[in-house]
Amino acid sequence: MVRLTRIYTRGGDKGQTSLGDGSRVPKHALRVAAYGTVDEANAILGLARLQTGAEKDDPVLADADAMLARIQNDLFDLGADLCTPEMENPPYPPLRIVDLQVDRLEAEIDRMNAELAPLNSFILPGGRPAAAYLHQARTVARRAEREMTELALTEAVGAPALKYINRLSDHLFVLGRWVNDKGAADVLWVPGLTRG
Repeated sequence: MVRLTRIYTRGGDKGQTSLGDGSRVPKHALRVAAYGTVDEANAILGLARLQTGAEKDDPVLADADAMLARIQNDLFDLGADLCTPEMENPPYPPLRIVDLQVDRLEAEIDRMNAELAPLNSFILPGGRPAAAYLHQARTVARRAEREMTELALTEAVGAPALKYINRLSDHLFVLGRWVNDKGAADVLWVPGLTRG
């Protein structure tokens, strides 16, 4: 487990930070940006959970809150995965995203999607507050995915980690519809509506 006794260390005052393997890199390194963006998505999910956790009597929101609790924990796992560069024979096995976490997302997507009407249009972020936050988190997850795939061009990134972040944005899209009264409160895009 992690034990934090001091919050500031002064170690980053010159623009560098330590990775999970102890190596030092600039704070603007792509690896740091990727796990920072994962952290940003996680923070937005915390805002969504203020909405989903507030309605204990609503079974849809309670289920959504339980899914989001698991996803928030997964995102810390993903941050730990990205924070520790891959190496052969590490002295301590690093925490990595595994396929079972991806499989769980897929099973939840399939379960929720089975209760949703097919879309006849793209949807605009909105409807219920929880849905709006989920759409915001979805867009941040997509940014994290772009950063992770860019990182993977020059450094090793685990295949399960890449699958997880790709599936997560799909999950958040479906979950956003699901908490919007299973799609009934979705805000549909009307092409050309404001052109006059």
